[in-house]
This record gives sequence, C-alpha cells and structure tokens, in this order.
Amino acid sequence: MSKRILHIAEAPGGVERYLVTLLTKLRKYPEFEHILVCSPAFDSSKFNGLVNNIEVIDSMQNAISFSNDAKAVRAVRKVIKKYQPDVVYCHSSKAGAIGRMADAGIKNRLLYNAHGWSFNMKTAGGKKIKMYEMIEKALALTTDKIVCISEYEKKSALEHGICKEEKLVVINNGIDFDEFTHLAPKTRKELGIPENAFVVGTIGRLSAQKAPDVFVRTAAEIKKKLPRAFFVIVGDDIGDGMGRGETQEQIRLAGLENDFLITGWVDDPLDYLGVFDTAMLLSRWEGFGLVLPEYMYMEKPIVATKADAIPYVVGEAGLLVDIDDHTAASEAVLRLYRDKELTSRMIQNGRERVRLFDVQRTADEHAALFS
Repeated sequence: MSKRILHIAEAPGGVERYLVTLLTKLRKYPEFEHILVCSPAFDSSKFNGLVNNIEVIDSMQNAISFSNDAKAVRAVRKVIKKYQPDVVYCHSSKAGAIGRMADAGIKNRLLYNAHGWSFNMKTAGGKKIKMYEMIEKALALTTDKIVCISEYEKKSALEHGICKEEKLVVINNGIDFDEFTHLAPKTRKELGIPENAFVVGTIGRLSAQKAPDVFVRTAAEIKKKLPRAFFVIVGDDIGDGMGRGETQEQIRLAGLENDFLITGWVDDPLDYLGVFDTAMLLSRWEGFGLVLPEYMYMEKPIVATKADAIPYVVGEAGLLVDIDDHTAASEAVLRLYRDKELTSRMIQNGRERVRLFDVQRTADEHAALFS
C-alpha cells in the first residue's frame, strides 16, 4: 500500500533545488506518492514528473505578515484535509511554522527540516534570535521528527534547547552526481574572461548570508598582488539580498569593473564552475553549504569561512578563514595560486570527501524515515 507524502515549502533557491534533487532520487521508491504545497515563488515546472499534485498557496510569502500568514495557515490546512497525507514534511522555517500550525490536530506523521536554523543568522539581533528560538521550541512539541542537514545543525538545536535529542535525525545534504553528466559548460570566451586569467569564483545569491561584500573586498586585495586575476559571482539578488546595485557599486569603487562578472540568476550554476581556478564560499552562517561538495566534484580547491557547518563539509579539501576576514581570504587564494602541490592535495582530498555527500544516500535515508 502506497504512502502519501505532502511536502510544504515556501523559500525558493536552495530549498527548491534540494526538493527537486531529493524527489528525483525518491523515484526509486514507487511506494511513495508525493504532493508539493508551495509558494508562487517556486518554479512548478521543475517538479513535473516528480510529484503527483502541486498546490500553490498565493498567501505563502517570505515576509512576515499576520494577515497573509493566517490566510496561508488556513489554505494549507484545507490542502492537508483534502489529500489526507500519511506524512506532512515541512521545509524551511517559514513553511515549517505555517505547515505545523496548519496540521494541528490532524492525524498524520509530522516532519520538519529547517534547512539552516533561523536563530543562527548572524544579522539577526538578540531579540529576534530569542523570538526564533521560542517559535522553534513551541512548534517542536507538535513535531514527530526534525531532520538536520548536518551534524552541526543537530548540535545547534541541542545547544539552543529546541527539543530532546531523540527527536532529531541527521540526514546529510547531498548532491546529484548524475547532474554533472548533463552540464553545458560555459567557456571563458563566451563570458568575456581573458584566457590567461586566474579566475576566483563563488556561487551564491547576493545576500548578507553569502557575503558578496567580503568577496569584493577579497578580490581587491588579490588584484593588488595578482594583476591577471578575474572574479565571478554566479547568482543574483532574489529579493532578500544586499542588492545587485550595491554590490556593483562596491566593485566600481574598487576599480574592478573590467575584472568582474556577476552572472545574474541562472538555471544551471554548475555550467560556470569549469572556468573557476579557485572556488570560494565566504558565508557568515551556513547550515550546510551545498555548493561545497559541488566544488569538490568539479575538482576545485576551496577557500571558505569557518561558519557553522562549513568546516565539517570542507574537511581537508580547502583552506578555512574567519568570517568577514577578507585579508585572510585573499592570502588563502594567493597561497593556492603559488603552491601547486597544496592545490593538488586539496583537489585530491575533495575527490575522496565528496563521496560522503551523494544525494542517493540522502533519499534512501528519507525513505526509511517515511516508512
């Protein structure tokens, strides 16, 4: 007899990509029927063939609004009653709050994945952090299992007293190795990058979390000592970021307009990885950092911050620096540029470590959780 799994998600970007990858691998298990409940920000076409039904909730939005959020709770509750799922699985903090409130008193198994705890956001003030903690603690009481995407996320939940340890299950994030067989790699020529450039790149949206401002300051330091350096940001501002205009102004003030490319939003960011010589992730907080194993798979040496789960994910596949330390970040890049033996060692370590992050294992562990 099949089981019906109803996924509730609001945040596009990483969560949307996570669900596409997870559901693709869960096709191995025909005993599960999947339904997606999502915000209008989701690209529903990406889920064709992956879910049996899609319900778009217009009132489900990222911004906090008592009126919209109340409407979203009512709408999601109506959908839950319509499909009568065996499992309700909420993804990210906003959808987690809406979905778990909507499911109150309805008989099913309730799961939640924060995809990075909101109380770990470095830009949140003390009062906001306490509010996020209170919400998570209260909603955890109604939740059967909380999925943590890394050991760090589990540790963080326990440190903040969100719930008892037995309610937490770690299912490491993962990447789909099959995706890399379908790439359409960009060339330096078509991107306007000099063939002899040493390219330092990062993949991530233009947001305070991903620290594009630190990346630009790092680029300015590197350029002083390595004139042939070129810099790439694969991503854009999706509405909650620092703003593309602000980042471009910082690039202009640093005199890097001719040595910098911001791609904007792209459907296949992995297509750009081939032009990188060194890959960076300078996040201020990070529940996992899915792009890191992607860097490893593509054999790129890594420079990343010591934020949250990043040291665990990177292991010996890269060099780690303190958050917001653009000087240390630039020195790490230059060290990799000068030391080819070190670079080769980082790449080899990445080849070995990336095997830990196969999304098929992620799907298999979810299937066991759903059963």
